[in-house]
Amino acid sequence: MNTTPGSNEDENQPRENAIGRREFLIRAGAAGALITGSLVAGRKLWQPDHYLPGFEDQKGLQLPDFRFGANKLMPSMAIAHGPDHEKTVSAAIGALGGMSRFIQKGDVVMIKPNVAFDRPPALAATTHPDALRAVAKLVFAAGASKIIIADNPINSPTGCFLKSGLRQVADELGLDLLYPETNSFSPLQMDGEILKHWTFFHEPFKKATKVIGLAPCKDHNLCHASMTTKNWYGLLGGRRNQFHQHIHSIVSDFPMMMKPTLVILDGMNVLMKNGPTGGRLSDVKPMGTVVAGTDMVAVDSYGYSHLLERDIAELTYIHKAHDRGLGNKNWKEANYKEVQV
Repeated sequence: MNTTPGSNEDENQPRENAIGRREFLIRAGAAGALITGSLVAGRKLWQPDHYLPGFEDQKGLQLPDFRFGANKLMPSMAIAHGPDHEKTVSAAIGALGGMSRFIQKGDVVMIKPNVAFDRPPALAATTHPDALRAVAKLVFAAGASKIIIADNPINSPTGCFLKSGLRQVADELGLDLLYPETNSFSPLQMDGEILKHWTFFHEPFKKATKVIGLAPCKDHNLCHASMTTKNWYGLLGGRRNQFHQHIHSIVSDFPMMMKPTLVILDGMNVLMKNGPTGGRLSDVKPMGTVVAGTDMVAVDSYGYSHLLERDIAELTYIHKAHDRGLGNKNWKEANYKEVQV
């Protein structure tokens, strides 16, 4: 018998291989059972009425149409000029026929400001507290039972609302201020040119019967201007920067996705450059104007050409929205009224 070490290794090799194969099969079977169990559990946890990427092509929720007060005999846009914030806002709404044209007794009104950054009011990068105060007072006077204000800031939400002065107005007037929480978002069906569905800060809209957009007129380094149409962009969740290259197409979708009761463009002090964050008082120009209307495309068209003082041909998203029939970029064709305070 050959008793050399080499022959012993040769004799034992088949047994070691057999053990290896057996262990492999046992481990593979356990892994397969674990994967199958995870898939079954995942399927049971999945709710068929929600859109979740990676499962099935389910549609997300759609926002209701919040428009109200359509009347061909009444102005669809108003432009007010004056030195005082509250009086100029009131004059613009008054020229439209008053807030009671849009808000009725018992309405729950969602006011969407632009408060993406932790900037003080003087820098004109966020909705001014005097504008919010003026609009909220008019809404309550018209009979609203509750006002909700909310946004999904880029910087800390608590810091943004505090530094912008909007938190103080909410406390002063008893407005419901909603901060974005993880469970505040739902998948929204957009059917847009770029976005078909995306997570959306839906919580403020669950009980709202009317919606008002309240935006500052300011420069924006990506889409040239941030006004009433761009204002809704801030309600999207997730990593919004990943589709900045398509910003014009996405913003032009908002008149289709969001049909607010009223939009108000605050041009009392305009951030003319270095937007959207601003940072220098020298970039802010007093314009003493507030524009309000039911067609956000028309309102933004006026704001871009008369407040930011630029060529409307440069504002791509306005032309996209106009061409899709979502608004009229030719604001002079609207039934508008211009007043001086």
